[in-house]
Amino acid sequence: MARYRDAVCKLCRREGMKLFLKGDRCYTTKCAIEKRNYAPGEHGQRRSKPSEYGLQLREKQKMKRIYGLLETQFRNYFRRASSQKGVTADNLIRLLELRLDSVVQRVGFAASRAQARLLVRHRHFLVNGRRVDIPSYSLKVGDVLEIHPQHRDLLVFQAALESAKKRPAPGWLELDVATGKATVRSLPGREDLPVPVQEQLIVALYSK
Repeated sequence: MARYRDAVCKLCRREGMKLFLKGDRCYTTKCAIEKRNYAPGEHGQRRSKPSEYGLQLREKQKMKRIYGLLETQFRNYFRRASSQKGVTADNLIRLLELRLDSVVQRVGFAASRAQARLLVRHRHFLVNGRRVDIPSYSLKVGDVLEIHPQHRDLLVFQAALESAKKRPAPGWLELDVATGKATVRSLPGREDLPVPVQEQLIVALYSK
């Protein structure tokens, strides 16, 4: 499976904002944005007025990078969102937020989506009592995600649950730290995005 293998801090610098791709490091002064808040590369510090297309492209790239998706994957999600009833932009956010790796990261079982994807692949989680090892698996309202009981004592999960106490889960998710279980209470909305994105620009870009 193709995936991005370069330094993820470059992605935050390119977008000019923290995308929280490296977990706890992003909350410290070691974050690349704190040191070099300009785009990477030889011409990174040049300032130019972006075109309308440039603004749309940056918003699309930003959302792709937040969820760790490549172009074809992201385009497929947009097609699904546009084929559903309702507002395309809201549908897109909902589809992306309900991915298993995204929910694992959002409730605090993993420090980043990259780590969440790895933990899912290693079969550390149950959904409604059954093992699921597909990061793109889509959860529904009422689904219960839990750390496998045999793996709950692993240091990575002990540390994650301690961190989860300090940064509570979003309102559409309910986390029980004591049992290592999380329940999807409702569908996520626009206000639940961790990073500001102008999703209407993405719709305009793909609608051309």
